[in-house]
Amino acid sequence: MCYLEKCYQKDPNIVFRRIADEVILVPIRQDVADMESIYTLNEVGSFIWEIIESQRTVAQIKELIIAEFEVDPETAEFDLIEFLVQLEAAGVLEELK
Repeated sequence: MCYLEKCYQKDPNIVFRRIADEVILVPIRQDVADMESIYTLNEVGSFIWEIIESQRTVAQIKELIIAEFEVDPETAEFDLIEFLVQLEAAGVLEELK
């Protein structure tokens, strides 16, 4: 499957809060916050995080990023894929099967 055809879902054990222009992700393990694994997302990362579970493909998310932010398609795709790979490696995101 082409990477742009993938869809993702958030780990249900992640709590997120918006603080100013950033989103903070905190993994909750056995009812306790894992303070060593807190992730801070910038404006674009926050935008992506908020639309992840809308059953959109990576290609559709890329198009939304291009429409929302002043970025060329190649940069949007590269940065989006890199971001999703990092979130998946951190265990806060998983591919929908």
